[in-house]
Amino acid sequence: MSNEPITLTAGDAEVRLQPGNGGRIAGLRIAGTELLRQGDRFGCFPMVPWCGRIRDGRFLNGATTHQMPLNSPPHAIHGTARDGAWHTARVGSDEAVMTYDLVEPWPYSGRVTQIVALTEDALTLTMSVETYDSSFPAQIGWHPWFHRNLDGADVRLDFSPAWQEERGADHLPTGNRVAPRPGPWDDCFGMPDGVDVTLTWPGRLELTVASPERWVVVYDEQEAAVCVEPQTGPPNGLNTLPRLVTPLEPLEATTTWRWRRL
Repeated sequence: MSNEPITLTAGDAEVRLQPGNGGRIAGLRIAGTELLRQGDRFGCFPMVPWCGRIRDGRFLNGATTHQMPLNSPPHAIHGTARDGAWHTARVGSDEAVMTYDLVEPWPYSGRVTQIVALTEDALTLTMSVETYDSSFPAQIGWHPWFHRNLDGADVRLDFSPAWQEERGADHLPTGNRVAPRPGPWDDCFGMPDGVDVTLTWPGRLELTVASPERWVVVYDEQEAAVCVEPQTGPPNGLNTLPRLVTPLEPLEATTTWRWRRL
């Protein structure tokens, strides 16, 4: 099928997808209010086959070292799938399925499938990475850019992580876990019972980002937007906490954003 833009609707909720622009969620409107920062680089993009930064762009698979392009020097960041064209496998009024075949510079063959399902009060994103060839380490995550301000109301973030991954000068976790520190953040947090972060725009909307996964990166250093990124491991996780994709076992993850009007 094509990779033309897609619009899903359920009640007064509307989601716009851009398969041809990295399988990206280009917009999420609730009762006419856009929640995601607009622009070709923003919205919400899938992070796959890794999340955040890889130190020096290098990772190991067994004894083999692979070098990824340094698209955030001196590191590689956010995977390769956001830079490619995805294809629409199935689309309905409130659900779409998009796929992406892993290609160079990623050194292994595999397929990524993303399911986007909308209801009147929630958006559920499900992603999987599978291979029928060589096994490889991978990560899955999502990188939404939520508007910091809606109609004059700045967002408030509420979450209770068990730990914060200590961040080194190179923006990568040092391997130490520390007590959560106050923001501003470009940091990874551990939530062993599952990601659960609430964004509240006072008087407007409350939205909860939830996932069974244990890690979330929170980025709020920009004036225009805040990011709440559930993912299957910490930054540099291909090296420090690899999750293996094998012909018998894909890597799967899901996140649900649920909202209510205030």
